[in-house]
Amino acid sequence: MADFEKEEKTIAEDLVVTKYKLAGEIVNRTLKSVIDLCVAGGSVRDICTKGDALITKETSKVYKKEKDLKKGIAFPTCLSINNCVCHFSPAKNDPDNTLKDGDVVKIDMGAHIDGFIAVAAHTVIVGASADNKVTGRKADVTLAAFWAVQAALRLLKAGNSNYTITDAVQQISESYKCKPIEGMLSHELKQFKIDGEKTIIQNPNEAQRKEHEKCTFETHEVYAIDVIVSTGEGVGREKDTKVSIYKKTDENYMLKLKAARALLAEVKTKYGNMPFNIRNFEEETKARMGVVECVSHKVIEPFQVLHEKPSEYVAQFKHTVLLMPNGVNLVTGLPFEIEKFESEFSIVQSELKELVATPLQPPKKVKGHAKKKAASAAGSDAVNATKVDASPAPVETKA
Repeated sequence: MADFEKEEKTIAEDLVVTKYKLAGEIVNRTLKSVIDLCVAGGSVRDICTKGDALITKETSKVYKKEKDLKKGIAFPTCLSINNCVCHFSPAKNDPDNTLKDGDVVKIDMGAHIDGFIAVAAHTVIVGASADNKVTGRKADVTLAAFWAVQAALRLLKAGNSNYTITDAVQQISESYKCKPIEGMLSHELKQFKIDGEKTIIQNPNEAQRKEHEKCTFETHEVYAIDVIVSTGEGVGREKDTKVSIYKKTDENYMLKLKAARALLAEVKTKYGNMPFNIRNFEEETKARMGVVECVSHKVIEPFQVLHEKPSEYVAQFKHTVLLMPNGVNLVTGLPFEIEKFESEFSIVQSELKELVATPLQPPKKVKGHAKKKAASAAGSDAVNATKVDASPAPVETKA
């Protein structure tokens, strides 16, 4: 579609950075609202539907005067529970799930402004609190995923290799006796493209390691850093769960079925190359009929719902990151309530322990008379302030 075929723009432009940040703010607010809905008895379908509605509503409020500017959902809201790895977001006619206390819930979503995509994922345990701590394998896998993504964010620097992150995620996961989900990818993001060319693979098997391209990160690139960790073998498998999330590809084919042609036309108009949920079509049954031919001829691709073994747990954290000349700029992600988790394990490697203890952004240097003035005014409190400032920003906790 012509609207989506624009000259490539990057975060070297201030306006592009603004649009990424705006999309990120919308995702963060929506993510917080969805987390608040994750209580025992909650319907997964209803929560996902509300998440999508919030993103649609919030994105509609910005850039109102630019009628041709595309904005909205960049990835439909998903709630994948316990051993479900990813992409669970049931349509109206699909079986629903009801949340229970103790469920490990992975929330995944995305928004875009003018095709500049911000995505995020966060893991919560239903009913957990500082007085009702998460322990055992649920705590192990959540902390493994959290600390692994912290390491990944700090290794995402211009000049570093993608396999530096692959190896760090592997090592931290193994410290907690867990495994990253095999073959999962973190993608570079570009305008209207959620799956850019450069990728970071986690836990590759032998064949994947040979085939997966090594790359070096560069300034003015944008990445969705996505870490998914399991207490089990680290292998996601397709089951009989219905797929509800799809995305248009760049393939062309003369579709035969009227329902398929109608579906593809609506997808091009409403979503372009952004992922969409079949639930959002007025006539879901017809859309289901049409999508079959579209998928069989590869003009639309499915996002399969994957599962680990039934007795295992899976945790996920995802952040959208801008590689700016002065360091990384984190545009999505919420504080992690680490006080709710207790594990017998911790990071084994001293260099990785040191890495996750460093701030994402180095402290700004104060020069000359300004430094003396600040030190004089703050007195002994300056030392304490420095200690607080140096703590890793995403590790903030809530009382």
